[in-house]
Amino acid sequence: MTTSLEQAAGPRPTTPSVLISGAGVAGPALAQGLARRGLRPTVIEVAPAVRPGGQAVDFRGGTQLHVLRRMGILDQLQRVRTGGSPMTFVDADGRRLLHLPAEFTGGDLEVLRGDLSRILYEASLDAGAEYVFGDSLTSLTETATGVEVTFRHAPPRTFDLVVGADGLRSNVRRLAFGPHADHVTHLGHYAATWSLPNHPDLGLRLHPGSGSVGHNTPGRLASVAADHTDPTRARAFLVFASRELAYDRHDPAAHQRLLRGAFAGLPWKVDRLLDSLGAADDLYFDSISRADSPAWSTGRIALLGDAACGATIGGMGTGTAILGAYVLAGELSRSPGDHRAAFTRYESLLRPYAEERQKGGDRTGRFLAPSSRFALHLRNTVFGRRRVLAWMLRAAKDATTLALPDYPERSDEPLNSSFTEAD
Repeated sequence: MTTSLEQAAGPRPTTPSVLISGAGVAGPALAQGLARRGLRPTVIEVAPAVRPGGQAVDFRGGTQLHVLRRMGILDQLQRVRTGGSPMTFVDADGRRLLHLPAEFTGGDLEVLRGDLSRILYEASLDAGAEYVFGDSLTSLTETATGVEVTFRHAPPRTFDLVVGADGLRSNVRRLAFGPHADHVTHLGHYAATWSLPNHPDLGLRLHPGSGSVGHNTPGRLASVAADHTDPTRARAFLVFASRELAYDRHDPAAHQRLLRGAFAGLPWKVDRLLDSLGAADDLYFDSISRADSPAWSTGRIALLGDAACGATIGGMGTGTAILGAYVLAGELSRSPGDHRAAFTRYESLLRPYAEERQKGGDRTGRFLAPSSRFALHLRNTVFGRRRVLAWMLRAAKDATTLALPDYPERSDEPLNSSFTEAD
């Protein structure tokens, strides 16, 4: 149900209540798992609704697909899968230099982030989760029996537990663990994406499923792809190398100035992409960064997804967030009266896996926008070999395998033994 915190306030029921900050992917996934196991999740989100659109995200390996099946959403995701997003790199005259097939870039299952968020939101609502949109946390005070929470708009309220599932620059992590500067590391690149008309004057034959076409100069990538659902629209994606910059993260005009300055005068279709910036109402701009937390919980407060161990892009964070939500919900349902034990088991199961996946984010900027002509040539040569791609696909599949319990959905169900990808 969607409600307000004023409506939800009142005498505290005996079943544990959990406040989840963030309604992207990890938050609704956790809310569904908790609600299905008898806990009372409330998800708070600063945006006025679940965010639509966004880039494609993917799932890889049997473990991630098994968890999606256990959550009851795999069939829905299969119906909205994109079919993958191949990538083609060309020179300034449009001649192909490197092509990466859909199975390399899109994993076993690729969907649009907006579709994933919607499906998770609807599934968690059906399970009984509560949502509050257009509000955010302002303080967290832990007591012997709960966490007293104040909000930007709603009156204070007390929860048994609080989980920060609110991304790389988590508000919960800032309030409970310390400032962003102590946890977020700039990885040397910035990325931007926005939508634009898919006009013939782009000079590219873009259609849904054809993937992206991009051009590199040292330390720069400019690419564009047809929208997966609307062939009249396209989506630009730019990456550039830079030291950490000082700018207003909430000012689209500042983002546009930085992009124009970084890409002005570059060949290929770059000027046409930059010309479309002024009409874009969905520009996303951010550094490629990594978040690290020495501990994923403190007292009654825990972190999940990118807030705990994330990278802006390239770290396979979506699949990791889903696994983390599944494990955290399962462990809390196993130990409803001992959150410390549940948090400890959750972190011990997921941290090694998440940190290994996170390394992909460290390499993403250097792969997409190599720093020199030699590095560009080396990338195109190495990844242009079929044997290399085949080996990397096998390695990626092996790396996403993780033994996890099949958590029961009711307290009277037995906890099944761990499964692996072979199951």
